[in-house]
Amino acid sequence: MDAHLRAGIAVYNAGRYHAAHDAWEDRWLALDAGDDERFLHGLIQFTAVVHHAQSENWSGAQGLAESAGGYLGDLPPDYRDVNLDAVRPFLERVAADPEAVDWAHPPKLTHHGDTLDYESLDFDATAVAAGVLAEADGYNEDIVADAVAYARDELAERGDGRFVGLLFAFVRERERRPVVYHRLRDHVRRERQKDDDVKGLFG
Repeated sequence: MDAHLRAGIAVYNAGRYHAAHDAWEDRWLALDAGDDERFLHGLIQFTAVVHHAQSENWSGAQGLAESAGGYLGDLPPDYRDVNLDAVRPFLERVAADPEAVDWAHPPKLTHHGDTLDYESLDFDATAVAAGVLAEADGYNEDIVADAVAYARDELAERGDGRFVGLLFAFVRERERRPVVYHRLRDHVRRERQKDDDVKGLFG
C-alpha cells in the first residue's frame, strides 16, 4: 500500500484533488472491512471534499465531509503515518459551514511528517503517480504502463536507464510533460517492435 499511499498524497499536494483518489481506489476496493478500508475510504472522500469546494459545490463538500469524518473518526491521529490530526478538524469545519472555510489553503497531507511532493517519491510511487497523471491528463495509459514495465526491467538489469529517467521526468516536470510523454511513447513503440521481432524469430 505504501507506494500507492505516497503517490496519492503527492498528487493531492500538487493540487490535483480529483486525480489523487485514483492512486488509492483500486486498493480500497480490494480491501475487506477494517481500519485500512475505512482509512482509504475516508482519504478518498476527503480529497473529493476539496475538489467539490473548488467549484463551490457546498452541499457536496459538506455531505462528503460528514461521511469522511465518520470513516476517519476512530482511527489513531497518525494512522499509517498520515496526519489525520490535521484532516479531521478540517472536515469538522467543512461539515459545520463549508463557506466559512479557507479554501485557498486546504490542509496538506504528510507521511512520516513529510509534506510529499513528486520529488519525494521513489520509483514505485512515481510509477503509480505516472499512471494517475496519464489517466487524468488524457495520455495513453497503455503507453505509460508499458514504460513502467520497461523501466522495471532496466532497474532489475542495471539499476537505471532511459525509461526510468523519462518516467521521473513525466511526473516531476509538469511543464515538459507533453514533450516527455512523446519521447516515452516513441521509446515504447521501438521496444514493442523489438519484442515483436523476437517473437517473430522464435514464434
